[in-house]
Amino acid sequence: MSGPLLMTFNAGSSSVKIGLFSIEGDRLDRVAHALIDFRQSPLTFHLVEGKAVFDVELKADHADHLTDVMAETLDWIAEHYDLSELSCVGHRVVHGGDEFDGPVLITDESLARIDALSILAPLHQPQALRLIRAMREVRPELVQVASFDTVFHRTNPELIRRFALPREVHDRGIKRYGFHGLSYKFIAAELRRQFPDTAPGRVIAAHLGSGASLCAMLDGKSQDTSMGFSTIDGVPMATRCGALDPGVILHFLQQENRPVKEVEDMLYHQSGLKGVSGGISADCRALQASEDPRAKEALDLFTLRIAGEIGRLSMSIGGLDALVFTAGIGENDTMIRAAVAERLGWMGLTLSDDANGKNAICISAPGSQVKALVIPTNEERVIADEAFSVFRQAV
Repeated sequence: MSGPLLMTFNAGSSSVKIGLFSIEGDRLDRVAHALIDFRQSPLTFHLVEGKAVFDVELKADHADHLTDVMAETLDWIAEHYDLSELSCVGHRVVHGGDEFDGPVLITDESLARIDALSILAPLHQPQALRLIRAMREVRPELVQVASFDTVFHRTNPELIRRFALPREVHDRGIKRYGFHGLSYKFIAAELRRQFPDTAPGRVIAAHLGSGASLCAMLDGKSQDTSMGFSTIDGVPMATRCGALDPGVILHFLQQENRPVKEVEDMLYHQSGLKGVSGGISADCRALQASEDPRAKEALDLFTLRIAGEIGRLSMSIGGLDALVFTAGIGENDTMIRAAVAERLGWMGLTLSDDANGKNAICISAPGSQVKALVIPTNEERVIADEAFSVFRQAV
């Protein structure tokens, strides 16, 4: 394929999602998407182009050799697309702190400001930075743009963002930031497009995947969210614990004398669905298939905390008109959606079993006082749109 191209990188703590978009005037069309999972050995580049799927074993076999990985990946993509036409690269960066209120052109100065925020997201920020630097080394002529997961929540009231800690701590940046903002930005836009009567109202979006959070919106703007200072906060997740009494962490460190790294690994990688199930699985599907009572308890705790957070967030926006399920679990798991809705029957939420079973876009029953929707998210689209917007201003 020839013609101008734009590429997106969505870096997680152990994987990178890649999107490739063609530029047609003012329109972007995704032509392919790919995944590199650094937990795999040998390292494999997985590309989906329409109905065609390619798996390529990479010679560069470790995330520590990221420049080599990206060079090899681009060489392979170049066999299918004319990468001399690649004009711009957009990156998802988890933390923008209070430094950034929108996407930003990557320069030496902005890169240094992003790097300075790594202390706020030590598991995620460095991976995005390494990708940016690897692309600068492999293709230094490319325009690169950063999009931030925290920006969407900059509209949260200051009271919502504050912890009950000494004021000087808050002033040093220890506050609630919120995450999954690129996903919520997409959902807000889709609500305006598909449900213009619902979009201005009191909406809670539930981004339920291996990482999970919820966001309360008024008129498409974030007012409150379940994740706060870090991506470990809020509801339980696949392997993360969610909200936790800080006294538990003090106990681990002071009474049990556990090393900080061990506690960090427990909270981020050994807890959540995986931990409560006793290690059976971090995947809802495997837990639902299991007859072990620990698997059921993990799922029950997951839906209990989600429903509880929806109740809290409803208070922040004065009620609830619509609940949107999104991300891998939210978009596909009928049992999780039904269990959450059952716990929220007191709010007047009732699902249609038939619509829910079919993953319909509207899954609430006709008489439900709260509308329930299933809207697939698309973070790569938001990254691409933001990168293209900055690119057009820069050239």
